[in-house]
Amino acid sequence: MGRTLQNTMINLGLQNACDEAIYQLGLDMEELEEIEEDAGLGNGGLGRLAACFLDSMATLGLAAYGYGIRYEYGIFNQKIRDGWQVEEADDWLRHGNPWEKARPEYMLPVHFYGRVEHAATGAKWVDTQVVLALPYDTPVPGYMNNTVNTMRLWSARAPNDFNLRDFNVGDYIQAVLDRNLAENISRVLYPNDNFFEGKELRLKQEYFVVAATLQDIIRRFKASKFGSTDSVRTVFDSFPDQVAIQLNDTHPAMAIPELMRIFVDIEKLPWNKAWDITKRTFAYTNHTVLPEALERWPVDLVEKLLPRHLQIIYEINQRHLDHIASLFPNDVDRLRRMSLIEEGGIKRINMAHLCIVGSHAVNGVAKIHSEIVKTEVFKDFAVLEPEKFQNKTNGITPRRWLLLCNPGLAELIAEKIGEDYVRDLSQLTKLHEFVDDDLFIREVAKVKQENKVKFALYLEKEYEVKINPSSMFDVHVKRIHEYKRQLMNCLHIITMYNRIRRDPAKLFVPRTVIIGGKAAPGYHMAKMIIKLINAVAQVVNNDPVVGSKLKVIFLENYRVSLAEKVIPATDLSEQISTAGTEASGTGNMKFMLNGALTIGTMDGANVEMAEEAGEENLFIFGMRVEDVTELDREGYRAQEYYDRLPELKQAIDQIKSGFFSPNEPDLFKDVVNMLFYHDRFKVFADYEAYVKCQEKVSELYLNSKAWTKMVIRNIAAAGKFSSDRTIKEYARDIWHVEPSDLKIPPPNEPRDAVEEKTLNGLAA
Repeated sequence: MGRTLQNTMINLGLQNACDEAIYQLGLDMEELEEIEEDAGLGNGGLGRLAACFLDSMATLGLAAYGYGIRYEYGIFNQKIRDGWQVEEADDWLRHGNPWEKARPEYMLPVHFYGRVEHAATGAKWVDTQVVLALPYDTPVPGYMNNTVNTMRLWSARAPNDFNLRDFNVGDYIQAVLDRNLAENISRVLYPNDNFFEGKELRLKQEYFVVAATLQDIIRRFKASKFGSTDSVRTVFDSFPDQVAIQLNDTHPAMAIPELMRIFVDIEKLPWNKAWDITKRTFAYTNHTVLPEALERWPVDLVEKLLPRHLQIIYEINQRHLDHIASLFPNDVDRLRRMSLIEEGGIKRINMAHLCIVGSHAVNGVAKIHSEIVKTEVFKDFAVLEPEKFQNKTNGITPRRWLLLCNPGLAELIAEKIGEDYVRDLSQLTKLHEFVDDDLFIREVAKVKQENKVKFALYLEKEYEVKINPSSMFDVHVKRIHEYKRQLMNCLHIITMYNRIRRDPAKLFVPRTVIIGGKAAPGYHMAKMIIKLINAVAQVVNNDPVVGSKLKVIFLENYRVSLAEKVIPATDLSEQISTAGTEASGTGNMKFMLNGALTIGTMDGANVEMAEEAGEENLFIFGMRVEDVTELDREGYRAQEYYDRLPELKQAIDQIKSGFFSPNEPDLFKDVVNMLFYHDRFKVFADYEAYVKCQEKVSELYLNSKAWTKMVIRNIAAAGKFSSDRTIKEYARDIWHVEPSDLKIPPPNEPRDAVEEKTLNGLAA
């Protein structure tokens, strides 16, 4: 979520008033804003996407709730020591959190372990351990529409009789200390991005948020007029018409068997009716096609922790497979491929399959990704129900990612096309009229330069490196992962370094290369990549021959508040994943909206950015998905590229020989070995095209006016990538609710006056 103060002021239309008031108190608002901790309750794009969606849902007047876990410790703080990543706990609640309100009156029980008893009345889950879920509510204000939605985060609490109610030997002290065991559930965020780690505590977290949330939703449904109670039993027929639940990846997949358990075991609905309601309630968003990221929980673990849920999953699977067998008799391989249970070795539950079977809609997050989901990853399911599969291209909120982080550019745009674009970003196309306006071109360039000077000062303060603000700011910020290919960027840096050293007198377009992002603590290769970048930076930044032509900076502790600083100052945005691996990306959109040009592969939303702006206004290079498939068929042989490309050979030899690690020459042997013998993401295959494309970038940067015109064309084409557009599509195609841009009356306005206005409006 990042910081809340400035976003709240902007959405409430109070920023100028607050700035002025604080100034009159002899304080500086920006200094105050820097004191607030980031709420870092997710890992990368998936968590930030949810935050943008909350902003858009409130701005569109949707009655929507964001549910999650109130982690005591969020994503770790990253320190770089001697070039290595070191993790520190993110104690973000140390000074309290003024934006949250605990709601103990809505505390709910969540059950774990135990066993299942079968009686004539149905199944009963008994002898469970209980953990309480305490909700904390954070307000989510819409933009200038007097709407405030709620983000409800659950915190785990032990019940007061915890460990004291059972045959306890009277060790009261130990029993109270053991309360921590229950409360550990919401202690810390697992820091993996695009990687599945099948730990028991993680499964507990996933079920905890699901069980508390579903109880909350059903309580609210029953309290409303829709849960018409004929004396005892609630009628749930209207449930899917009143409730839509969007599963953000498979992490909350246990919601499907949990809702079935509530309907069948507790509310006593017949299975088929319960299943129909469940399917019509849920929709599933897939966020990745990387096999190592797909959640596959061991059956033994689920049986121990959630025995009733395992039975329900088996029943869902049995009926699912019976259905497929009736359509494809004797096709046992299809049954194996489509089962929710994977046999062979340890039995596992494929959570994506559970989500697909238990939802009425499944979507990817960019056109190319949704195609891959339909034709490759979940092909068998798409053949069965093609109408279930959709695309919803991701977006970003223009409030945080333009108004808040780049007020200079936001104001400049408003001067040209008015202020309405903030709620309707498609209006940015009006900027096309000014692409040849010399004054506007100069003003856009000036805003970028001011942002760069400001960020350069920040870097000099934080890193004690002298930055040339007229150099090209070449920025690669995102989680560190092999598929995102920070290594390819690193090889380009080494190549530029070698070219400068070979011919110091030759014209070289000065660059400041900024790379930032966190590596999962257990991801050895990602940590080695960080060390390599820092080792290269050490050599490059201290070579007198290079001087101010090339500087390399590893940006420590990349997070939302740092993104808000670096993105507006960026000239070149690096989006260089292997085609077919980045589901969408959203950083790419933030850079586009803030006047950076993109160098990238035809992957994720880059494809649609090129479609919107024209491919000639992005620096697109490298293999397309088809080329990658073809190369896999032939067999990728890294050695051939190494032998054929002298500059690649030189760079690799330098890494291998210890040129960048003289005290430990074989420090990077694992990295080099990976690049040659098991590089799933084919860095060498795109290296040559990447370097050539970078030369075109440098050439254009020399012509400031031509560069800025391309920037304006990009900003003018960025309108599609508002999360408002994304949410409108979810609302109409999946949730079946209508967004409203009606500004509801402020609470200080008398109600009757409001009704009169509304009636007049209708009459008009």
